Amino acid sequence: MSKIISIQPLGFPWETQDPFLFCAYHRDEYPAGNEEMGLDESLLEGRAIGQDFTVKDGWRMYHGTNIPGFPYHPHRGFETITINKKGVVDHTDSLGAAGRFMDGDVQWMTAGKGIQHSEMFPMINSDQPNPLEIFQIWLNLPKVSKMVDPHFKMLWKEDIPVIIHKDEVERATTIHVIAGSINGTRAPRPTPNSWAFEAKNAVGIYTVKMEARATWLLPKTSANVNRTIFYYSGESMQIDDKAVAVNHSIRAIADTDITFKNGDVESYLLILEGKPMNEPVVKHGPFVMNTAEEIRETMREYGKTQFGGWPWKVTEVAHSKTKGRFAIYSDGVEEIKK
Repeated sequence: MSKIISIQPLGFPWETQDPFLFCAYHRDEYPAGNEEMGLDESLLEGRAIGQDFTVKDGWRMYHGTNIPGFPYHPHRGFETITINKKGVVDHTDSLGAAGRFMDGDVQWMTAGKGIQHSEMFPMINSDQPNPLEIFQIWLNLPKVSKMVDPHFKMLWKEDIPVIIHKDEVERATTIHVIAGSINGTRAPRPTPNSWAFEAKNAVGIYTVKMEARATWLLPKTSANVNRTIFYYSGESMQIDDKAVAVNHSIRAIADTDITFKNGDVESYLLILEGKPMNEPVVKHGPFVMNTAEEIRETMREYGKTQFGGWPWKVTEVAHSKTKGRFAIYSDGVEEIKK
């Protein structure tokens, strides 16, 4: 019996399984920026500024006007996990928290009962390109945690475990363990109200790079876990008994080991797995609740309170060009990284 349940082409965003809601993969080859960390007007011509999702010249502005990104917007009822593989992301939120994270860092944010935040991609390089590669994963919150206080946490690259597996002919597979554990190597703890906080929920988030013709075995987990493999860069590989081309998602049985045999080109994977919540999901834009009435109440409350308002002077907040990696939390605690 095959260990592979289904193979589907990747769309946008990527379709996930409970307890995840979806995954958005962003790869943009931004050019050099100007002194304001934005892009010159000549480069913005022909774009639907404020709503630019067309990959023109290899990049998008998203909802940004001068700096690419996502100006302030609300969330309630779920979590965002933003994995930065390349580039710069500037965070600000309605609690007064802020941060900048770069290559290899991960931000884990529990929206809970409601928060507004801004995610901008400043062009800090004025003399060379500013490539960006990030995943943003939406992880649901169970009903009991939908209305917890919002919270965010940085998982700095220095703290994220990296496994380098060498096969019998010394070809390497590199795994970053962002959530969960593989063969005893455990990720940092996520935010305390996350579905991923309890080990019994078996939430795993792994990014994988395989050298050409490398082999690797993904170990089994619990039988009641949903497991999805996203093959997003490379050419082709064999996953268990199936030949898989790049740009496909693979749903696999979780309580058995899965063997990967890469083809002739270096390949990249994202793996998401976790115990499903098996609760009703009602979504409306940035709000995820259990019932339609809860969505209506959320919209009424946001209209009245704006989830605390916006304490920043502008809607598209970018930090100083000279700042490095840092986080300032809502309680005033600050972390500075080299």
